[in-house]
Amino acid sequence: MASDQENSQDANAPDDTSEKEITRGITIMKSIIRDRDKAVTYNVNWNADNQLIGSNAAKLASYIGTLVRMHIPITATRWSNKELGSAKDKIWTEILRSFNIEDTTIRKKYILQLAGKRHRGWRTFLTNKYLKDKEKKFVEYDPEYPVKYAIFITEEEWVAFVDQRRDENFKKVSATNRERASNPTYAYKKGRLGYARLEEKILDETKSDATSLPPHVLWKEARMGKDGTVRDDVQHIYDECETLSQSISTAEDQENRSVLSRALNVPEYPGRVRGKGHGCTPTSLYKNPRRRNPSNQEVMDTLQALQAQVLQLQKDNERYRCMEKCSSQLKETSEKASINCQNKFPEGISSCQLYLSSPTYRLVGKGKVHNTSGDLLHHRPLPDGHLKVSVDVVLDKDALLPIPDIVSETTLLRDAIGSFVAWPLDLIFIDDETPTKPASKDNGILRHNESVASQKEVFAQGSQQLSQKIGSRQKNKRDLPVTSLPKKGAFVPRYQISLETLVDSSDMATAGAIRLLDMEEDIFGYSCTETIGKEDLEHIFRHQELGVGVIHTYIRFLYDNFMRGNDQLSNRFRFVSSSLVNKALICREPDSCREYLVKRFMASSTNNLYLWPYNSGCHWLLLAIDPLKEVVYFLNSIDGEWTNYPDMKQLVDTSIKVFRSQRQARVPRTKSSNITWIKVQCPLQRNSIDCGYFVMRFMREIINMNQIEIPITYFDEYKCAHYTRLQLEQIKEELCQYFIEKRLISI
Repeated sequence: MASDQENSQDANAPDDTSEKEITRGITIMKSIIRDRDKAVTYNVNWNADNQLIGSNAAKLASYIGTLVRMHIPITATRWSNKELGSAKDKIWTEILRSFNIEDTTIRKKYILQLAGKRHRGWRTFLTNKYLKDKEKKFVEYDPEYPVKYAIFITEEEWVAFVDQRRDENFKKVSATNRERASNPTYAYKKGRLGYARLEEKILDETKSDATSLPPHVLWKEARMGKDGTVRDDVQHIYDECETLSQSISTAEDQENRSVLSRALNVPEYPGRVRGKGHGCTPTSLYKNPRRRNPSNQEVMDTLQALQAQVLQLQKDNERYRCMEKCSSQLKETSEKASINCQNKFPEGISSCQLYLSSPTYRLVGKGKVHNTSGDLLHHRPLPDGHLKVSVDVVLDKDALLPIPDIVSETTLLRDAIGSFVAWPLDLIFIDDETPTKPASKDNGILRHNESVASQKEVFAQGSQQLSQKIGSRQKNKRDLPVTSLPKKGAFVPRYQISLETLVDSSDMATAGAIRLLDMEEDIFGYSCTETIGKEDLEHIFRHQELGVGVIHTYIRFLYDNFMRGNDQLSNRFRFVSSSLVNKALICREPDSCREYLVKRFMASSTNNLYLWPYNSGCHWLLLAIDPLKEVVYFLNSIDGEWTNYPDMKQLVDTSIKVFRSQRQARVPRTKSSNITWIKVQCPLQRNSIDCGYFVMRFMREIINMNQIEIPITYFDEYKCAHYTRLQLEQIKEELCQYFIEKRLISI
């Protein structure tokens, strides 16, 4: 720092320094060298932010400048250059000989960074002193060699340095920096004092017990005049910092931008803290520990896991390439085969036979081909040259799928029974006739080979028999209204047709039109209004995926038609709102979801079964929760496990435990951490859009059976492998009838 004084004195010297004697010599800090030879060392102090302070701080800074001049050539343009490593080590060694400083990485880093600043200042001084005139413009003539600094600079270094500074790119950068620094908006007024020693001075004068001051306080003090006055714009920034510091947490201040940077509306540069000076970093200021670097064993474990993943991906890629090759071979083989290939398929759903031609051309299974426009497979477009097929019967247990099912990770045909797969067009053959068989006495188990007409007759007869059977078992129970279906001929969805006609004739025909349906407090535990839009009705008419509005409307239908006025049902069954607890809210606001569930559970004093239609983001499933017995029934129409929904399961388990705690229930130690989850073998859907309709029918059948406990194999009265389309149409008919009777749509 003494060298800076020297620089300022040299800058005021006349131009012709060669003919006039310079009264002051160069700074080489001989006193430190003499004391070093006498084994005398100097103590230095550090503040809470690891910055150099104390009476010997200025002496150390000046000595660093001397060592830099002695060991670092002026031609060094980058302080981070590895070639300067040995010279930096010499500087650090010399400083340790004369000053009592801990030989640690953090101290060495601070000192060498300060040395880098001194080196830049030294080069700037030489440029301004010898290469520029009084107007700070580069001189055209060759500057003389500075004999005064011959012990630091050789003539060869001087020539190279002059060439560097006369480079046009450097001149542009120099002009830009000079213009930027010529008129600062908030000028620093403390000269060589620096922020660290300014902070030390303020704390000493005020006799404060604090170890440091906020950056904006130091920033203001550094811009205060000698008479103690503060400019209005500086005071305005300070006041804004005070306001911001009351609303921004320390963590937010650290992770984003500091309060001072926000008030100044300037970026925060990494590794520094504005208003604190050299050496203060976000780590030292906020005392935020650095993240621990992983151990060698952890790195090796991670590497092995990644290698295993890469190997598995390579295997999957090779398998898929083989599948594509087989698919192309299938096409070539089928074109040459003598079998008459049917290139055209009837629209709609048709029974079919499924063939493969590798390694031999053979019949491998039977199913149904779905030839509908715009059809998707697991929400993805079908590959070119393929149709969507549902697999009913497998004749070759070792047959591979032409295209593996990535969603379910299925590769064998036998594992795809009851699901949809993509099958090549030229390997699908329509049955000449659809086999039929009479209904068997198996409690309504669906048979894949039944004709459409046969299924309609079974449905109509079964509905009547089922109503009689349930009515005989439960005299006081109000059965579901069964839509009157014709025993013969095609099913006519008359309520759907009527409702669609009403919609087309009303203001609901326009885009954006809505209807509001009041939901009483007894339904979800709070009063709310459900919004029904035209799109929701279109989803019903077109049999598309359903939204929460339709699901909640059907819950209101169940409440009005079964539970209202029936104390037994209304006290036994309750509902959970899908608007307050769903996948998005569980991830974003888990506490509010848990509080709602616990409050819902606490509303009952007897055994209740809470029906919760849960939306995982792209799929509906049903949870039936008995919080007193701590049992959760899991009904999933795609045969998935509850482990596939960890966030949902954790929320339910936690809510039941909180409910247990609030009602002060005594639970055996063996069950204190175990909540019973039961996967019900419910009917399964055979496409990617029916999940919402299945959930509505699940709730309908559970309430109709009036049982708290759901059998693992589902209710015998409703047991089947899959719901038929007619069974789902019945749900839609009830829903459309409810819309009409409630006069939600009127002309």
